Amino acid sequence: MTARGRKLPKARALPLRGEAATLAALFAVPGPFSMRLVVVCAALAPLALSACNSAAPDLRFDPAEAAFIRQEGKATIEGQAFLRDRQGHLNVRYAAGEVVRLIPATAYAQARFAQFYGTRKFIPALFMPTPTQEAEYAAYTRTTKAGATGRFAFDKVAPGRYLVTTQLTWVPKGGLLSDGGAMYDEIVVTGKETDPIEVVLSGN
Repeated sequence: MTARGRKLPKARALPLRGEAATLAALFAVPGPFSMRLVVVCAALAPLALSACNSAAPDLRFDPAEAAFIRQEGKATIEGQAFLRDRQGHLNVRYAAGEVVRLIPATAYAQARFAQFYGTRKFIPALFMPTPTQEAEYAAYTRTTKAGATGRFAFDKVAPGRYLVTTQLTWVPKGGLLSDGGAMYDEIVVTGKETDPIEVVLSGN
């Protein structure tokens, strides 16, 4: 090509490096675009997971701060855990049989959740962390299992601030990657409640 009679220099393709080169190579895989996209997603999944997998935050767990969970209170926490199924034929999937955890909202626990969840209360399945579970931290939590419709309950809960969390994942029909994710909510028990405290874990 020329511009005002002058020949333009031939453009040279710059070499791709790092992640750009990886993506270019993946998209060069033969086959339909949808298949190439699946290959890309599958290849990037370990990268996403490695970014989320993390040790405990740089903060020591203080058992004294979480000791209130071992006291016997009068409050009852009742809730339901479910997620909307946007890809399948079901409108809702319930966390049937999933473990639900009641965790004192100590400084350590809040830093831990902020590290994993950021500013949201939901982590998609692809980015769910596999955090290091400290035995002492786990010892100051309570657990129960959700029923067939995702219902769960904790009784005799002492006053304090708590985090309620669970997870729900599934692989859509014909899919390769998991859907769903982990979710939590934060509640405060005053000890003056006369009715059960209702919690809904739905990723919102």
